[in-house]
Formats: sequence, structure tokens, C-alpha cells
Amino acid sequence: MPGEPKTQIGAFSALSIGIGGMVGGGIFAVTGLTIELTKGAAPIAFVVAGIVALLTCYSYWRLTLRFPSAGGTVAFLNRAFGPGVMTGAMNILLSFSYVVLLAVYAYAFGGYSASFFPPADYAFWNHVFSSALIVFLAGVNAFGAGLVIRSENFFNIGKMVLLALFIAAGLASPMDWTWAQPRHFVPPLEIIAGAMIIFLNYEGFELIANAGPDIKNPKRALPIAYFGGVVIAIVLYVLITFVVLGHLDFAQIAVHTDYSLSAAARSFMGSAGFIVVTIAALLATSSAINATFYGSGRLTFVIAKSGELPAELERSIRGQPLEGMIVFALLALLLVNFLPLSAIATMGSAGFLIIFFAVNLANLRLARETGSRAWISAVAMLACGFALGALCWQVWKVPATRPHLWVLVAMIALSFAVEIIYRAATKRQISIDR
Repeated sequence: MPGEPKTQIGAFSALSIGIGGMVGGGIFAVTGLTIELTKGAAPIAFVVAGIVALLTCYSYWRLTLRFPSAGGTVAFLNRAFGPGVMTGAMNILLSFSYVVLLAVYAYAFGGYSASFFPPADYAFWNHVFSSALIVFLAGVNAFGAGLVIRSENFFNIGKMVLLALFIAAGLASPMDWTWAQPRHFVPPLEIIAGAMIIFLNYEGFELIANAGPDIKNPKRALPIAYFGGVVIAIVLYVLITFVVLGHLDFAQIAVHTDYSLSAAARSFMGSAGFIVVTIAALLATSSAINATFYGSGRLTFVIAKSGELPAELERSIRGQPLEGMIVFALLALLLVNFLPLSAIATMGSAGFLIIFFAVNLANLRLARETGSRAWISAVAMLACGFALGALCWQVWKVPATRPHLWVLVAMIALSFAVEIIYRAATKRQISIDR
């Protein structure tokens, strides 16, 4: 952002950006959903999704090293594919995918908050708390952006300590391994499909790219941040899922899908454990929404600056690019109040799989310039494509979730429609960050 002071980011700080982006509200929101979809194979599902993320990290690493830009993913796509409609639509799809993330995090906050109320009132309070959080944190970002930045380290440390306590206490308590045995696994293709529906848990590593210009000694720091961050997230997710499976059966998880971690904690730590994990969830989801709001204005600023969104989104309000954030908040409110969590997760995961497919293709095209092994990016691209296909197949084969696929199609179609109509209406010059 113009006028913002440059800061030097070391390897540990870059790693923290990735971990903070990944280990946020998502794991609290979708652990129960993952187990519902993949049963005892849920830990494997998190590993499968993590492998796709690790493959894609290679492309991000090489692109960030060669073309460091605050635009991150937007800049990579612009450079590789030029100022065409496809590039613009992908950048808008990236924006929509972040809106979906906001909705997932808010949904998780609402679910854990509403768990203190009678089951009959759960749905009502879920909507109240999730909507209130979006509005409140949008206001905080509008009037106290400095507070947002200063609070993130506190939020990140708090949630990691509480998650570590949950894992340690859960593993130390007697566990029933019945539900994690292979006889409770779903078929392999359903494991992959389920893994991809919750793939949004890993998208946060791409935030490292936006810090590329400020990272010192990037040859050392970037691989630590990208690959180290994803590996740490995989380990945490697998351990968390084992703890939940070891203390709740499938029927109990189905009842407490939206707040399965705190329900599991209550089984081995009592009411105190339920409260501790709920606090961790509220910290994590608030932190994730804070960070996403803070970055959303900058994301739309970069896209608008390239000419792919209206120039109004380049304006500053109170020294911050807030118009994009306000749009994100309004759209997130619509999603969290009118779509179920499974549909929201499907939209977000599919959106990021499409974006990562494009980034892998970008590095494949720029392999000579980035000094990359083209075959790794090709494998990563195919993995994203296959994963997206498995996700769509899983959603389509279940009549109850089939409409979710049309919501995804609508999100993609809207991305292209916005870009095509905007270009035709404004004739605005498209510029590429070189």
C-alpha cells in the first residue's frame, strides 16, 4: 500500500503468516463436517488435502522468489497470462473465495457461541452471533486498523496455546480408537472428495506471497514459510481430528457438527474444557476474520489498480482501502445467513482449487524465468484439477448437496460476468505489474 512503511520479515515471521492464515477458524468450523463426510478416514483426508497444498507451495515459492509483489496471487496471474478476461475473472474469483472464507469463520464463531444456548434456539443464535461478529469486526477495521495489526499476534499465540492444550489433554486421556479404524473408512475416492471440500483449511499459505517484497533472505525464508507452514498445519489437523474421533462417536459428532472440538473437550476435560476450547474457537475465528478483512481491502486495491475492478476501490478512507472490505462484509453476511456450512465450504474450497490450478499453470508457463522444475508444477496442476473433479463428483452424487454445485457455478459465472461487463462499460486500461 502506498505510504505504508516497509518492514523486514524474517523466516519465523513469514512462517507465522502462513500458520496464522491456515490454523484459523476453518479447523473449528469443518472438523465435524470432515468426519461426517469421510468417517474414520478424516485424518487421512486432512493429509490428502495437505499434499495438494504442498505441491502448490512449490509454484508459489518459485514465483514469489522471482517476482516478489504485494499483489501476490493477483500479480502472478497477471504476469503469466496478461490482461485478458480470464485473468481478470480469476482475480475476481479469488476475491469471492475470500468472501466465502469470511462466511466460514463467522459461521464457526456463531456455532461455538450458540452452543451455550438450548438446542431449540441454536439456529437463531448462530445467525445472530455470526452476523454480529462480521458487523463488529468490519467496524473495528474501519476505525482501528492499527489495533487489528497489534492484536493479531495475541490472537495467534492464544489460539495455538489453547489448541496445544486440547491436543495434549485429549491424547493423555483414555481414547477409544474404534472410530478411526479402517473398517470405518469411506471408499478412497470419497476420502479425496471429502478432503477437497475442506481444502480451504490450507489456503492461508498464499498470504505469504503478499509479503514477498518485505521478506529478508527470501531464498532461505520462503521455503521454510511455505513448506514448513503447511507441514505444521497438517500435523495439527491430524492430531486434532484423532482427538475428536477418540472421544466422540459418529452419532455424537453429527449432533455437534458445528462445534465438535468443544464437545470433544467436554468429554475428557468437563465443562472447563468445553469453555476453554470455545474460547479458543472464538479467538481463532475473530483473528481469522480480522486478518481477512485487513487483507481484503488491499486485495481489491491491487486488483483495481491493475484495472480489473472499478477505480473507486483504489480510494482510501481514513487512510485505509476500506471500500473493498465493506463489500466483502456485505457479501459474507448474505452467505452466512442463507447458505448451509457445507455449501459455503464447497464454494470456498473449489474457488481456491481453481485459483491454485491457475497459479500452477502460471509457474509452468514461466518455469524458465523462475528456474523451476516444470514437471512439479504440472503434477500440482493435475492434482488440483483431479481434486476439483472429485469434489464436484461428491457434491453431485448426493441429491441433498447437488444444489451446492449450482451455487459454485453461479460464483464462477458471476466472476466472469463482472469482468466482462465492467470492461465493456468502462473501457478501462488494464495494466500488468512488471
